[in-house]
Amino acid sequence: MAGNTFGRILRLTTYGESHGAGIGGILDGCPAGLPLSEADMQRDLDLRKPGQGRTATARKESDTVRILSGVFEGRTTGTPIAFHIANEDQRSRDYGNLAQVFRPGHADWGFFQKFHGIRDYRGGGRSSGRETAARVAAGAVARLLLAVHGIHVQAAAVELGGIAVPPEERDLNGALARPYFAASDSVVPLWDQRVAAARAAADTLGGIVAVRACGVPAGLGEPVFDKLDALLAYALMGVGAVKGVEVGDGFAAARHTGSGNNDPLTETGFASNHAGGILGGISSGQDILLQAAVKPIASIPRTQQTIDREGRPASVLVGGRHDLAAIPRIVPVLAAMTCLTLADALLLQERMQALPESMLPQPRPAALQRRRS
Repeated sequence: MAGNTFGRILRLTTYGESHGAGIGGILDGCPAGLPLSEADMQRDLDLRKPGQGRTATARKESDTVRILSGVFEGRTTGTPIAFHIANEDQRSRDYGNLAQVFRPGHADWGFFQKFHGIRDYRGGGRSSGRETAARVAAGAVARLLLAVHGIHVQAAAVELGGIAVPPEERDLNGALARPYFAASDSVVPLWDQRVAAARAAADTLGGIVAVRACGVPAGLGEPVFDKLDALLAYALMGVGAVKGVEVGDGFAAARHTGSGNNDPLTETGFASNHAGGILGGISSGQDILLQAAVKPIASIPRTQQTIDREGRPASVLVGGRHDLAAIPRIVPVLAAMTCLTLADALLLQERMQALPESMLPQPRPAALQRRRS
């Protein structure tokens, strides 16, 4: 199956299914000498593991990670870092009715068409959100690599169920200590009410996550096909529930004038950051600002219309244990994908060294040029 590898120099390949033996990945391209332990990965994994929070699934997984290779005496060796996370709480019997029908809003139909009728229907198999645990584990390594260069990535929920955090109240610094990883204390009771209402209605909710990268140097990204904003949008859109990505002002920029949208340069830096820290596909040295729109969870405890494998009308009631919203568990996933993208771009930029002056072609002396003419 193609599409299991992300990155160009720092390359992550993930494996595993929701109800298989486990999930994991191989992260190649990490420089040697970076201090790394399983505890470093576990801190980020604990933020996304199931079974915690008001919107979380009842499935209980410790998401305990084991590093299999690429680390010796507490430091990376420069060889591939392999890691594994065992599945501990599968209940595959809950999905027996899905072998013959397709769940609305899920990847079932697409998998059936792409792989000629062969698919793992238990919890979505490879298309399950459980696969993102491997991304978070690898993202923890990228986060450490970025920190060496003074780069830090934060993420927070800024909207849930249509209730947004007012822009002036956004605080990404304290988000991980709040319920829902919310960007403000003020919305938490409002979100509690919205979640309770959705649960009572046997429904699910979507939301919006903001991501900020601080300390990113100017110069990352390429000016044509591998623009940094394009790579970041690709990374975030590669997370299953994400349906839209904004950089800086995003769609609001379409309603600006040029004079209102431009970021003036001054002697002390930029006067504003409507561009979200990226100009011409290249980082400007400002904070990189992203937002991702997250759709409602597709597994709802209601009977829905569908078709079976033969194309005949059918109905389906999705069993199993599911989140009521991808928020907050998707927040560390989007932060991890941002870390992986920036670390990859940083390593690529470090390879683009200018030639020393002594190696550049030197102009011919004027007298020699006249003699040749």
